[in-house]
Amino acid sequence: MLLFLPQVLAIPYLAVHYHGTRPTAETLMADKTLILILVAGVLPAHLITLFIVWAVVTQFGKVSAIESLGLKWNGRFRLGACIALALLLYLAAFLLTLLFGGQGTALDRLVESSRSAALIIAFLAVATAPIVEESIYRGILYPAIERTSGATVAIVLVTLLFAIPHVPQYWPNFGVIASITLLSVTLTVLRARTGRLLPCIVVHFVFNGVQSVLIVADPYLRAAFENMRHTKPSGLIMQLITFIR
Repeated sequence: MLLFLPQVLAIPYLAVHYHGTRPTAETLMADKTLILILVAGVLPAHLITLFIVWAVVTQFGKVSAIESLGLKWNGRFRLGACIALALLLYLAAFLLTLLFGGQGTALDRLVESSRSAALIIAFLAVATAPIVEESIYRGILYPAIERTSGATVAIVLVTLLFAIPHVPQYWPNFGVIASITLLSVTLTVLRARTGRLLPCIVVHFVFNGVQSVLIVADPYLRAAFENMRHTKPSGLIMQLITFIR
């Protein structure tokens, strides 16, 4: 859905704006309006995906989604523990990007294409992405694989299924790819240990939320650093905004 719907929504714009011409890949990548349409198209794709997930797990309302997906707390792992784990994961991810990252990614270019695109990405990262991704990977796929192949195989497969699609998005920044893999394995193990999906969603939400705050605050952080140092902000700030979910 994410690979298909945004492109479909961009077809009318492409037909009108580039009518009678054949734009190059460089031209399309520099078209801020096209990028904004593609980014905004992720929202309806997420909403349609959520509806499909709801239809599958509830049999169109016949079964409770809370019970089917495990949208409740585990007695040993509640809100405070989820927030603490998410912040530790973000710190670990930040350190990984400092050690192994540095290169710009496709997502970086989307964020930098326009302020509107950056704000939409920040919104999606907290409003829909954690629910959509956790519902699919750890809500539907994990229990299905666990029932047939066991918890260990399910953890490995779901971790890879979540991490691998993110590789093109973050290539060639190995630090960010390692961070996403760490997030994936942690969330999948959390799903296996608690038997619940809600803790995974909350951890994912907080992790992405920190990133979204940094994206929204980025222009103000840049201005503050420039005022203090009369130079461009250091690589530290740039590293903080390189890994979103």
